[in-house]
Amino acid sequence: MAKESLRMLIKNAHLFGVAKDWNPGWLVVEGAKINLMGGGTPPDFPSGTFERILDARGSILLPGFIDIHVHGAMGQEAMDATPDALRKMAQFYAQHGVTGFLPSTWTAIGEATHKVIDVVKRMMGRVEKGASILGVHLEGPYLNPSRCGAQDVNLIRPAEEKELARFFDSDIVKLFALAPEFPENMSIIQECVRRGIVASVGHSAATYDQVGAAVKLGLRHATHTFNAMTAFGHRELGTVGAVMAYDEITCELICDNIHVHPGAQKILVDVKTPNGVVLVTDAIRGAGLPDGEHPIDNRVITVKDGVARLPDGTIAGSILTMERALKNVMAATGRPLHEIWQMSSLNSARQIGISAHKGSLEVDKDADLVLLDTDFNVKLTVVEGEIVFEA
Repeated sequence: MAKESLRMLIKNAHLFGVAKDWNPGWLVVEGAKINLMGGGTPPDFPSGTFERILDARGSILLPGFIDIHVHGAMGQEAMDATPDALRKMAQFYAQHGVTGFLPSTWTAIGEATHKVIDVVKRMMGRVEKGASILGVHLEGPYLNPSRCGAQDVNLIRPAEEKELARFFDSDIVKLFALAPEFPENMSIIQECVRRGIVASVGHSAATYDQVGAAVKLGLRHATHTFNAMTAFGHRELGTVGAVMAYDEITCELICDNIHVHPGAQKILVDVKTPNGVVLVTDAIRGAGLPDGEHPIDNRVITVKDGVARLPDGTIAGSILTMERALKNVMAATGRPLHEIWQMSSLNSARQIGISAHKGSLEVDKDADLVLLDTDFNVKLTVVEGEIVFEA
């Protein structure tokens, strides 16, 4: 059971709001919500108003990070389909500023995926000393075998009506990655739109025209842009060129400087603008652990020198954390934090339909906060008014 939220004042912070940033700024948490906020010195509140007054001493105050594509950490993964795995993942993510996440599946047999959905459904919401579980992200199984990446090519398959019905009827799928070049997957996009699920092009060899046809049906997202999709060409744009060209599509980006070169990160943000990019980690069970070997289905991922690979050398997820992703993309793009912070929170919240109450520092929104020092180390994480991590 999560502890009760408290009444707290954070002052002397570099506070990043939607319209402007204040330095110094202050913010009041009451219960699970942001109650007041502003720039300069806070008002003279009566003595005893707050249970906690925190002097940020110039630290950066942002909305808590929202990671909508993440598989695991600390030796655990969503595919383990246990409450303990999700709990440990949520607690690790909170230590890195994440206040909400979508446990993400790998391509697997149907029953394995259904087990994940069942346990996520039981664990939805706040996790003790951890980030909130916001739903589930299905990465597959309806992908293109030629662009399988780290997905098990033997388990990628055509859509099957009965299996799909169980996925959809769970009512907790928020993001669904698929390859739109297969005609049977186009109806999945339509059903996603009908149910308020975000359909994403991922692990795909779709052409510009095929992506365009999917956009007309409601496709609005791209899974780990550049990775496991056909590259950009000036005559045949490929999947990469298509997702960059269509304004309707918001692009995920893994900013570990391994999956995507910093120069390509800059190009994507310049083309899509900071409104059109979502930072994700795609982290696996090796995140937070020393280099070593970690199981994935019947295979092994080896993490060495910060890079996760299958035995054949294929990059297989990451050990990235969200605060590092934000720091890396800031360096890659040369853009100031007030332009790009939304890529770590608000854009994700908008994509999965929760921006009315999460994703930005605004009065009456959930008090999901992260306090960072100037080197982007996490000092404090607050989830719906509860301090879940403090360095």
